[in-house]
Amino acid sequence: MPATDNNPLGTYLRDRRTKLDPAAFGLPPGRRRTAGLRREEVAQRANISATWYTWLEQGRGGAPSADVLDRITHALMLTDVEREHLFLLALGRPPEVRYQAAEGATPRLQRVLDSLELSPALVKNSAWDIIAWNHAASVVLANYGDIPPEERNILRLVFSSTRVRNAMPEWEADARFVVAAFRTEVARAGAAENVKGLVEYLSRRSPEFEAMWRSNDVRSYGEGTKHLQHPTVGLIALEYSSFSVDGRPDLGMIVYNPATSADADKVRSLLVAPA
Repeated sequence: MPATDNNPLGTYLRDRRTKLDPAAFGLPPGRRRTAGLRREEVAQRANISATWYTWLEQGRGGAPSADVLDRITHALMLTDVEREHLFLLALGRPPEVRYQAAEGATPRLQRVLDSLELSPALVKNSAWDIIAWNHAASVVLANYGDIPPEERNILRLVFSSTRVRNAMPEWEADARFVVAAFRTEVARAGAAENVKGLVEYLSRRSPEFEAMWRSNDVRSYGEGTKHLQHPTVGLIALEYSSFSVDGRPDLGMIVYNPATSADADKVRSLLVAPA
């Protein structure tokens, strides 16, 4: 029974299968009735029975497990986007996140940051290391270029930097929010093991962090207002919004906009001040 529009999973599997080149897998070309790999060849690569795979394409196999879908992903050499689509069709949900270490911001993403002249903006990875920022962020938030890369982490700065702490008039509330949002994003990114060292380091160094981490609170970063006590221009109110970077689940961007025209004037004065 051929896959039809009433069987979107089967249609998708068949489409991906027929787009593969048998020669790329070392399979003999021979005479093939259709393009691509045979069902039996996909099943063999996925280490599942040919009958079960055939039933999936025909819409008779029921709901496959996540493990089976991951095997089929490997067999069909699906990209991350294609894998996600496969899970949505088969299970109605995306797959669990597979943590990937950040490779840094692209030049194009840096140009996006630099285009925000009056808005401090930065890009962080799943461990909340700050990997890119614009000039406004350097003069308003912190001069990240002068901070060693291994210390250029949002949690490290909040709990270890006296300058950053003094610039936060509502430090305790803001710190609790940061820890809760960090916990949420680490779980979403599947990065718990990768940040274990950071959490242990901060727990030893800061009893306040340890207590907040043990509270197990979770929050969404989302949008809000940040108040910053700047040593030169005084109190600045910044409205922030967080964004995911499409195609880079390991990265997130935070943009801070001056809340009022007076706040914008303060930011502007810092931008034109001599270094």
